[in-house]
Amino acid sequence: MSIGLLALLDDVAGIAKVAAASLDDVAGQAAKAGVKAAGAVIDDAAVTPRYVDGFAAERELPIVWKIALGSLRNKLLILLPVALALSAFMPGLITPLLMLGGAYLCYEGAEKIYGALFPHEAHAHEDATGSVNPTAASLEEAKVAGAIKTDFILSAEIMTIALSAIPQGSFWMEAAVLALVGTGITIAVYGGVALIVKADDAGLYLARNGVGPLTRGFGRFLVKAMPRFMTLLGIAGTAAMIWVGGGILLHGLESFGLGGAAHALEHWAQVAASALPSASAFVEWAVFAFGSGIAGLLVGALLIPVAGYVVGPLLARFGR
Repeated sequence: MSIGLLALLDDVAGIAKVAAASLDDVAGQAAKAGVKAAGAVIDDAAVTPRYVDGFAAERELPIVWKIALGSLRNKLLILLPVALALSAFMPGLITPLLMLGGAYLCYEGAEKIYGALFPHEAHAHEDATGSVNPTAASLEEAKVAGAIKTDFILSAEIMTIALSAIPQGSFWMEAAVLALVGTGITIAVYGGVALIVKADDAGLYLARNGVGPLTRGFGRFLVKAMPRFMTLLGIAGTAAMIWVGGGILLHGLESFGLGGAAHALEHWAQVAASALPSASAFVEWAVFAFGSGIAGLLVGALLIPVAGYVVGPLLARFGR
């Protein structure tokens, strides 16, 4: 009896070791995949704070929480199973779907710029696409829905990049790694966003209740700086949507044998990087991002009339 118990305990210990090794493997692969998707993560963090701009301070964290929950649903309940299914059965559909999402990002970013430069024409475009001026009661839900919709595209890119970084293995290993990457990235992005949007409130508290002139001075600095920072972050978020969308389209065309633009841009980026070897990695990224942004802006500008004169009337017809 004691021998059998010892054998059972030995088996349990062996299973625990295997499980621990598997968990360690999952964590290691998730970390590598998350690092590879870091560019898209930064874009996601830059885009999100503009959706809470203009709301009362007490509504900022609830809005961020709603968007974070929507992001988790996007990643774990929709994108994770879809990514695994497409990878297993229809891998050829992944790139076209990503390109469709990239085109949407280009359109949304270009529309923001169009609205800032030509506000009267932008209102006419909103009427053509079926947009309405939301009431105070519906504005928050509209903002949250828009943020979750944009997050879906960025999350799709993050999950696809992560999937491509995972070594070929079992279905459950890939699922566990993707789930860990999706959850970890969501916590990191929206935790950071929550800190950003509440920094001015923290500054106000320090300015009023800080110990010593240095602390109170720092609080006043935060209160004055955060509105400007949020404006810059909103601009960065719009730019991020355009260059991420343009980059997705360029890489997608490359996979279909139409890589002339992407190859030329990569060549220019490498030439610029060789001219500044001390910052070669940053220069190469910046040049490629700038070129992707130009491509994304052109595509987005072309899609604005398409949305106004084709997509909008179709949506209105189906709506009626």
